[in-house]
Amino acid sequence: MAVFVGYLFFFQGEEDEPSQRDMTAPVVVHEVGMVEFRDIIEGLGTAQAKESVDIMARVSQNVREIHFNDGDDVAEGDLLVVLNDREERARVQELEFRLAENTRQLNRLRELAQENAASRSMIDEQEVRVEQTSAELEVARTRLEEMTIHAPFEGRLGIRQVSRGSLVRPGDVITTLDNISPIYVDFSVPEVYLPSLAQGQRIAGLSTAYPDREFNGQIVSLASRVDPITRSIQVRAEIPNEGRELRPGMLMRVKLERQVDTTLMVPEASVIPIRNEFHVFRLNEESRVDRIEVEIGRRQPGWVEILSGLSEGDIIVREGVVRLRDGLPVSPREQ
Repeated sequence: MAVFVGYLFFFQGEEDEPSQRDMTAPVVVHEVGMVEFRDIIEGLGTAQAKESVDIMARVSQNVREIHFNDGDDVAEGDLLVVLNDREERARVQELEFRLAENTRQLNRLRELAQENAASRSMIDEQEVRVEQTSAELEVARTRLEEMTIHAPFEGRLGIRQVSRGSLVRPGDVITTLDNISPIYVDFSVPEVYLPSLAQGQRIAGLSTAYPDREFNGQIVSLASRVDPITRSIQVRAEIPNEGRELRPGMLMRVKLERQVDTTLMVPEASVIPIRNEFHVFRLNEESRVDRIEVEIGRRQPGWVEILSGLSEGDIIVREGVVRLRDGLPVSPREQ
């Protein structure tokens, strides 16, 4: 009988050991450390050309020559369109001849005046004619210049809206011209962030047209007023656009770095909210977990700032917190 009891005790003890081991929870742990925290402000903006203009005629006239194609890159001063200028050229030529004749007569009267053969009043009248003709010639030349349309700055032309022989009037758009390298992005920021904004501050722009790219730039100007309706301020950023992927009118999602500092951060999955409190499981020297109350601060995707309750170098449970309780032994492994 004693042998039988001892036999039962021996095998019962061997079975208890695995059951104790089965109570050790496998968890993934994380060492608490200082992490760079980027406080990001996000907003929606619209891409704007650095310089933009609609090319129009200033007078009503037919198109005689077209010197560009759709989408051409042009330099400042390049000739784009010539209107029918026969009448204006004839007018300039007529006034040039008249000015030359009036000037010749004025010089003749001055020579006669030296011989007392011409009065001072005759010379004065001729000087007036010369000045009047010179002014008329200047007006005619200005009118002639309006018959040719040049690029006011370098950039890329849009789609041509006229053909040779078309009658254009003031206000009719011939084409568009945009300087998009660099390109501007205008966006609004709530007034509460106004102290955090400054010229030269870095931004990143994202577009649905290029989902895998970030276009980096910087703030170049701030509006002088806050919108009294939206309580936001208009901000303009400049983005280099050498490849000209970005076009005016595109919707841009803008990320603005408000502040960059280093702080104590833990994975968001390790924080357990209980009513109005937050807890984490910290690993102690006996490979058991202690539930620690912490104070959290700012958040960023996947991470939470810890203001108090933990120190740098603490080991906390990152995965497997659902089945844990205070004092439970665990078998940790690092991810």
